[in-house]
Amino acid sequence: MTYALRKLLSLADFEDAARKHLPRPIFGYVHGGAEDNVARDSNSAAYREWSFVPRVLVDVSERSQRTELFGQMYASPFGISPMGVSALIAYQGDLALARAAETANIPMIVSSTGLIRLEEVQQAGPRSTWFQAYLPGEAASVESMIQRVQAAGFRTLVLTVDVATLPSRENNVRVGFTMPLQPSARLFWDGMIRPRWLLGTLARTLIERGMPHFENAGVNRGVPIIARSALRQFSARDKLSWAHVAQIRRMWKGEFVLKGILSAEDAQLAADHGVDGLIVSNHGGRQLDSSIAPLRALPAIVRAKGSMKIMIDGGIRRGTEVLKALSLGADFVFIARPFIYAAAIGGQAGVAHAIRLLSNEILQDMALLGVSSVRELGPHMLAPRT
Repeated sequence: MTYALRKLLSLADFEDAARKHLPRPIFGYVHGGAEDNVARDSNSAAYREWSFVPRVLVDVSERSQRTELFGQMYASPFGISPMGVSALIAYQGDLALARAAETANIPMIVSSTGLIRLEEVQQAGPRSTWFQAYLPGEAASVESMIQRVQAAGFRTLVLTVDVATLPSRENNVRVGFTMPLQPSARLFWDGMIRPRWLLGTLARTLIERGMPHFENAGVNRGVPIIARSALRQFSARDKLSWAHVAQIRRMWKGEFVLKGILSAEDAQLAADHGVDGLIVSNHGGRQLDSSIAPLRALPAIVRAKGSMKIMIDGGIRRGTEVLKALSLGADFVFIARPFIYAAAIGGQAGVAHAIRLLSNEILQDMALLGVSSVRELGPHMLAPRT
């Protein structure tokens, strides 16, 4: 581990380091939410509404955070959420995330707005990778994409369902970020004053891999990441409906997960359609601003889950927050921003360091809470803050 990584002691430290490392438009894209960032900020605030009620004089010397999910035993109860254009934020970012997850034995969800082909990422993490799809409400497009993902060898498909239209990302406009990136004097200057990113990520990518394109939005290769036209593939997503969920369920033979569920009514519909799991999520506050924080939505969804696995993302930065989510009924948690910041700072080694930090926090917190297994967690270990 490098000296620079040793100085990073928590997931929050990676954000501070990434702010200095990344050009302002790119950091702003990752960090920002929709409109006034109300949903983004409430995600983390929700965790501060709960306090622990620890037990003492419990033998926790044999404690373990190993967690089973969909028949696979993972080393920790957390995984890496999908993050678009990771290979623009970190050199071969999708591969760095997948390889670190594979080594650590945790899941990593590959983004459909990635710049590295999903087939290559799956080969880098054959046991750990899931695939996240943004699909249009068109039966033929759904079928062709499902066939591609199945052929690549993925066992778990995650359909993101909270993207009926592009949100108002005013933060992106203010920092000068577009997707695709449009060449500008501002973007050029931001890159020049951050030479580590310019040379280590952008220039290295262009030299070794060529101009990145959106590779996973459909069956065919998408537009390049840097283009004068701001056109982006985002067609017919407002037509996506439960009928397409039924279509996918008929086609997909592996585990099928919906990401972006916030209501118990939708959780019940998902169960009725044979979905295997849900990720309770408001897209990290990047879609509908003022949407309910996932942690606040979690208890009602858990009551409606039936046999589905319930996962959650949004605002999780500490081992204590992982344990709070599990105590309120989540089977697993996912985290995005800190891990892509870690990839930006240190590549695969940076992601591995971030995974170790969080794993160590969880193990320490379990001892202080008085539990030997995550299965012992429950609402009885929490009290609302007053």
